[in-house]
Amino acid sequence: MKVLWAPWRMEYILGPKGPECLFCIKPAEQKDRENLILYRGGHAYVIMNKYPYNNGHLMVVPYAHSSSFDNLPDADLLEIMKLARFSVDCLTKAFHPEGFNVGVNIGEVAGAGIEEHLHMHIVPRWAGDLNFMTVTGEIRVIPEHILDTYDKLYPHFAGSGKRRDNG
Repeated sequence: MKVLWAPWRMEYILGPKGPECLFCIKPAEQKDRENLILYRGGHAYVIMNKYPYNNGHLMVVPYAHSSSFDNLPDADLLEIMKLARFSVDCLTKAFHPEGFNVGVNIGEVAGAGIEEHLHMHIVPRWAGDLNFMTVTGEIRVIPEHILDTYDKLYPHFAGSGKRRDNG
C-alpha cells in the first residue's frame, strides 16, 4: 500500500479557523488575486489551493453553501463539471502536466478539510513529482511562489472569452 504524506497541511489543520465558511467569504471579498480566485462563473468559481499538493492545485467551488451534491441545483452541478474541464485545459496550456488527480472529498472521514462546503480538487501531476524530499523528509517542495503560479495561470483563465465578473 502507498501512503500519501502531506505534513505541509498542518499549518491549515492546526491554524485558527473562524466560524464563517472560507468558501463563502473569499468570493464576497472581491480581492481575487489576494484570495487566489482565478475565475468566476455564474454558479461556481475556480480558486487555487493555498496549501497545494503540487504547483497549480486548483479547486472548483459552488457559490451555494452545501456539503453534498444532493443540495445543489443541476445548473450548479453542470457548471462545476464544466469548470473542472476548463481548469484542466488551462493547467495543460500553462504547465503541460502529464496527468491529473481530480476528486471531491465528501465528509470529514473522506478527508474533507472544509466538509461544510463541497468543492472539487484538481491537482496536476508529473512523473517524478514525488521526489526524495517527500519520501524521506516528509516535506513537499513547491518550487514556485503561489502568486507567481497565479500570475502564470490567470491569463489562461481570463483570456478564454468565458465570463469573469471580477478582476
